[in-house]
Amino acid sequence: MSLEIREYQPADSEAILGIINDSIENTSHNYDYFPKTLEEVQQNFESKIKEGYPVLVGTLNGKVCGYATYGKFRAKPGYNRSLEHTIYLNSDAQGKGFGTELMKQLIHIAKSQGYHVMVAGMDSENTGSYRFHERLGFREVARIPEVAFKFDKWLTLVFMQLILD
Repeated sequence: MSLEIREYQPADSEAILGIINDSIENTSHNYDYFPKTLEEVQQNFESKIKEGYPVLVGTLNGKVCGYATYGKFRAKPGYNRSLEHTIYLNSDAQGKGFGTELMKQLIHIAKSQGYHVMVAGMDSENTGSYRFHERLGFREVARIPEVAFKFDKWLTLVFMQLILD
Protein backbone atom coordinates (compact mmCIF):
# COMPACT_ATOMS: atom_id res chain seq x y z
CA MET A 1 0.00 0.00 0.00
CA SER A 2 1.51 3.27 -1.15
CA LEU A 3 0.22 6.47 0.49
CA GLU A 4 1.26 9.85 -0.86
CA ILE A 5 0.30 13.40 0.12
CA ARG A 6 0.85 16.18 -2.38
CA GLU A 7 -0.52 19.53 -3.49
CA TYR A 8 -3.79 19.67 -5.41
CA GLN A 9 -3.69 19.53 -9.21
CA PRO A 10 -6.70 20.37 -11.41
CA ALA A 11 -6.75 16.77 -12.65
CA ASP A 12 -7.69 15.72 -9.07
CA SER A 13 -11.02 17.56 -9.23
CA GLU A 14 -13.14 14.74 -10.60
CA ALA A 15 -12.09 12.24 -7.92
CA ILE A 16 -12.52 14.87 -5.20
CA LEU A 17 -15.96 15.71 -6.59
CA GLY A 18 -16.96 12.08 -6.01
CA ILE A 19 -15.76 12.22 -2.40
CA ILE A 20 -17.58 15.50 -1.71
CA ASN A 21 -20.81 14.43 -3.36
CA ASP A 22 -20.82 11.10 -1.54
CA SER A 23 -20.66 12.99 1.77
CA ILE A 24 -23.48 15.32 0.68
CA GLU A 25 -25.78 12.63 -0.64
CA ASN A 26 -25.17 9.85 1.89
CA THR A 27 -24.17 11.35 5.23
CA SER A 28 -25.09 14.03 7.73
CA HIS A 29 -21.37 14.83 8.03
CA ASN A 30 -21.87 17.47 5.34
CA TYR A 31 -24.85 19.78 5.88
CA ASP A 32 -25.12 20.66 2.20
CA TYR A 33 -28.14 19.27 0.31
CA PHE A 34 -27.07 19.69 -3.29
CA PRO A 35 -24.24 17.84 -5.05
CA LYS A 36 -21.45 20.04 -6.35
CA THR A 37 -20.41 20.37 -9.96
CA LEU A 38 -16.90 19.83 -11.25
CA GLU A 39 -16.69 23.55 -11.99
CA GLU A 40 -17.65 24.45 -8.39
CA VAL A 41 -14.93 22.20 -6.98
CA GLN A 42 -12.31 23.59 -9.32
CA GLN A 43 -13.29 27.21 -8.60
CA ASN A 44 -13.30 26.61 -4.85
CA PHE A 45 -9.82 25.12 -4.84
CA GLU A 46 -8.43 27.73 -7.26
CA SER A 47 -9.77 30.46 -4.96
CA LYS A 48 -8.22 28.83 -1.89
CA ILE A 49 -4.83 28.55 -3.59
CA LYS A 50 -5.01 32.16 -4.82
CA GLU A 51 -5.73 33.29 -1.24
CA GLY A 52 -2.68 31.37 0.04
CA TYR A 53 -4.49 28.40 1.56
CA PRO A 54 -3.16 24.89 0.99
CA VAL A 55 -5.14 22.13 -0.67
CA LEU A 56 -3.55 18.76 0.07
CA VAL A 57 -4.51 15.64 -1.83
CA GLY A 58 -3.97 12.11 -0.66
CA THR A 59 -3.42 9.22 -3.01
CA LEU A 60 -3.50 5.52 -2.29
CA ASN A 61 -1.61 3.47 -4.87
CA GLY A 62 -1.78 6.47 -7.23
CA LYS A 63 -5.55 6.99 -6.89
CA VAL A 64 -6.99 10.12 -5.20
CA CYS A 65 -8.63 9.05 -1.96
CA GLY A 66 -8.95 12.24 0.07
CA TYR A 67 -8.17 15.88 0.56
CA ALA A 68 -7.65 18.45 3.28
CA THR A 69 -7.71 22.21 3.18
CA TYR A 70 -8.57 25.25 5.26
CA GLY A 71 -9.88 28.75 4.90
CA LYS A 72 -11.11 31.70 6.91
CA PHE A 73 -13.06 30.87 10.04
CA ARG A 74 -15.06 34.09 9.74
CA ALA A 75 -14.77 37.09 7.41
CA LYS A 76 -14.17 39.87 9.98
CA PRO A 77 -10.54 40.96 10.51
CA GLY A 78 -10.52 40.00 14.18
CA TYR A 79 -10.62 36.36 13.05
CA ASN A 80 -7.65 36.65 10.67
CA ARG A 81 -5.46 34.27 12.67
CA SER A 82 -8.14 31.58 12.97
CA LEU A 83 -9.11 29.04 10.34
CA GLU A 84 -11.59 26.27 9.77
CA HIS A 85 -10.44 23.14 8.03
CA THR A 86 -12.04 20.46 5.92
CA ILE A 87 -10.89 16.89 5.52
CA TYR A 88 -12.64 14.11 3.64
CA LEU A 89 -11.48 10.61 2.78
CA ASN A 90 -13.14 7.92 0.72
CA SER A 91 -13.82 4.56 2.35
CA ASP A 92 -10.61 3.04 0.90
CA ALA A 93 -8.45 5.44 2.91
CA GLN A 94 -10.31 5.46 6.22
CA GLY A 95 -8.81 3.72 9.25
CA LYS A 96 -5.28 3.53 7.84
CA GLY A 97 -3.75 6.59 9.52
CA PHE A 98 -4.00 8.50 6.29
CA GLY A 99 -6.25 11.24 7.66
CA THR A 100 -3.80 11.75 10.51
CA GLU A 101 -0.95 12.29 8.07
CA LEU A 102 -3.01 14.74 6.00
CA MET A 103 -3.93 16.69 9.13
CA LYS A 104 -0.38 16.72 10.51
CA GLN A 105 0.80 18.32 7.27
CA LEU A 106 -2.11 20.77 7.25
CA ILE A 107 -1.42 21.76 10.87
CA HIS A 108 2.28 22.21 10.10
CA ILE A 109 1.44 24.54 7.20
CA ALA A 110 -1.01 26.52 9.35
CA LYS A 111 1.64 27.00 12.04
CA SER A 112 4.24 28.06 9.47
CA GLN A 113 1.77 30.63 8.08
CA GLY A 114 1.35 32.15 11.56
CA TYR A 115 -2.19 31.02 12.36
CA HIS A 116 -3.22 30.72 16.02
CA VAL A 117 -6.37 28.53 16.03
CA MET A 118 -7.71 25.77 13.81
CA VAL A 119 -11.42 24.99 14.11
CA ALA A 120 -13.21 21.77 13.20
CA GLY A 121 -16.97 21.71 12.76
CA MET A 122 -18.78 18.36 12.68
CA ASP A 123 -22.13 16.76 13.24
CA SER A 124 -22.53 15.35 16.75
CA GLU A 125 -23.31 11.90 15.36
CA ASN A 126 -19.98 11.79 13.52
CA THR A 127 -18.19 10.14 16.44
CA GLY A 128 -15.36 8.92 14.22
CA SER A 129 -14.45 12.49 13.31
CA TYR A 130 -14.79 13.57 16.94
CA ARG A 131 -12.35 10.89 18.16
CA PHE A 132 -10.03 11.57 15.20
CA HIS A 133 -9.80 15.25 16.13
CA GLU A 134 -9.33 14.47 19.83
CA ARG A 135 -6.33 12.28 18.97
CA LEU A 136 -4.84 15.27 17.13
CA GLY A 137 -5.23 17.50 20.20
CA PHE A 138 -8.49 19.27 19.31
CA ARG A 139 -10.85 19.97 22.21
CA GLU A 140 -14.60 20.53 22.10
CA VAL A 141 -15.49 24.18 22.65
CA ALA A 142 -19.13 24.44 21.56
CA ARG A 143 -22.20 22.38 20.79
CA ILE A 144 -25.13 24.00 18.98
CA PRO A 145 -28.24 21.80 19.17
CA GLU A 146 -30.70 21.60 16.28
CA VAL A 147 -28.83 24.15 14.18
CA ALA A 148 -29.19 22.19 10.93
CA PHE A 149 -31.82 19.99 9.31
CA LYS A 150 -31.08 17.13 6.93
CA PHE A 151 -32.61 13.73 6.19
CA ASP A 152 -35.78 14.69 8.07
CA LYS A 153 -34.08 15.33 11.41
CA TRP A 154 -32.48 18.11 13.39
CA LEU A 155 -28.70 18.00 13.69
CA THR A 156 -26.32 19.27 16.35
CA LEU A 157 -23.12 21.03 15.29
CA VAL A 158 -19.99 20.49 17.39
CA PHE A 159 -17.02 22.85 17.23
CA MET A 160 -13.58 21.67 18.28
CA GLN A 161 -10.42 23.74 18.26
CA LEU A 162 -6.69 23.31 18.28
CA ILE A 163 -4.45 26.11 19.58
CA LEU A 164 -1.53 26.14 17.16
CA ASP A 165 1.05 28.22 19.01
